[in-house]
Amino acid sequence: MRRRDVLGMPAAALLGSQARPAEAPKPNIIFILADDLGYGDLGCYGQREIQTPNLDRMASEGLRFTQAYAGSTVCAPSRCCLMTGKHTGHATVRGNVKPEAGLLSEEPTVASLLKTAGYRTALFGKWGLGGPGTGSVPNTRGFDEFYGYLDQQHAHNSYPEHLWENQNEVFLVGNWFNQRKHFTHDLFTERALKFVAGAREPFFLYLAYTVPHTNNELGAVTGNGMETPDDKPYSDRPWPQAERNFAALVTRMDADIGRLFAALKQAGRDENTLVIFSSDNGPHQEGGHKPEFFRSTGPLRGIKRDLYEGGIRVPYLARWPGRIPAGRTSDEVVTFWDFLPTAAQLAGVPVPRGLDGISTLAAHMGRPQTQRHEYLYWEFHERGFAQAVRFGNWKCFRRNPGMPVEVYDLAEDLGEQNNIASKTPDVVRRAEELFRTARTDSERFPVRPSKG
Repeated sequence: MRRRDVLGMPAAALLGSQARPAEAPKPNIIFILADDLGYGDLGCYGQREIQTPNLDRMASEGLRFTQAYAGSTVCAPSRCCLMTGKHTGHATVRGNVKPEAGLLSEEPTVASLLKTAGYRTALFGKWGLGGPGTGSVPNTRGFDEFYGYLDQQHAHNSYPEHLWENQNEVFLVGNWFNQRKHFTHDLFTERALKFVAGAREPFFLYLAYTVPHTNNELGAVTGNGMETPDDKPYSDRPWPQAERNFAALVTRMDADIGRLFAALKQAGRDENTLVIFSSDNGPHQEGGHKPEFFRSTGPLRGIKRDLYEGGIRVPYLARWPGRIPAGRTSDEVVTFWDFLPTAAQLAGVPVPRGLDGISTLAAHMGRPQTQRHEYLYWEFHERGFAQAVRFGNWKCFRRNPGMPVEVYDLAEDLGEQNNIASKTPDVVRRAEELFRTARTDSERFPVRPSKG
């Protein structure tokens, strides 16, 4: 099927017999994004120690994806892919190394497109795509309401002295002089609950939590950068304090997502709201936390800042009562750069040209995708210039241009332990071709291979 056929297909055709009548309201869309949560950190993905009953229930009431990919292996570029529909070979923001880098003035986002369809739009949490004075802040990129952090370094601190409300700086006096009265995760949850209860429909809520990310600066000093109001319900566990805090953060987030679902039901909006949950990249090894402690990557190799599966394959859940079949698992491949065309199709607005994403609305409805990606591509601009590509079940990776290509068969080797490049020369040639052609050069993020 040609791309324009898929993108032009009305959402009702994909929703099938349960489709809403033409005159019915457009669905609300909520995207909840965790920060540095690993593929194996939820009970529904095999976690045995950390309690996540509400997200596990979300999986049982909706769809659990096993082959979902973040936009990048670090924060800012992953969020850029999510908002703009482009992979890191074409994205405006391709790394965390330039926190001042923002989106282009004419660049559409999920929020700006949904606004053209009459959506009320809000972002509570971390933006990461341009700071003060850059011209690239949420209110200039389609969001009617914003409350949170503009850049990722500021977001390291869960007890900051200020946040941003729209384009105004708001002081959190209760956090001044080393007080800890305002935990920002709680503030974002309260804003989200208020928005869901009172916003006019249709609405798009981007709830970009900052947990379980660590405070890197605090961790460097104390060895424990996992900031949390308390370590309940794990206070009595014989674990290192950083691990008790990590688990408490994940369970706290889970409880607040449960509150959000309750608010949707109370407002009578549960059955007209698509909720997606995911993470911006793989698990971190920072602030005293060790990802192997809870087996945060599950069966995958690699963590945050790796382009192996553990750095980019993420938990991904979708729930929409009466529309998405309950209790199913999908092995359809979906990526962050698919979210914009998927949301656009659902809202009935045209998709901009030149995107890398495709609409995966069919997959989100628990149906086979008619159109699939020819390939997926990632590049990473820290520690040199690493690249990865997936086509079919082949996953290929190289640490720098000119270095050997590694090849893994994900169908047989999900943990990427057996490099079979020497046995698959055709796959190597295809990967080398994509490493050249799947990207365009960026003045902001030039290719600078490491010398190692």
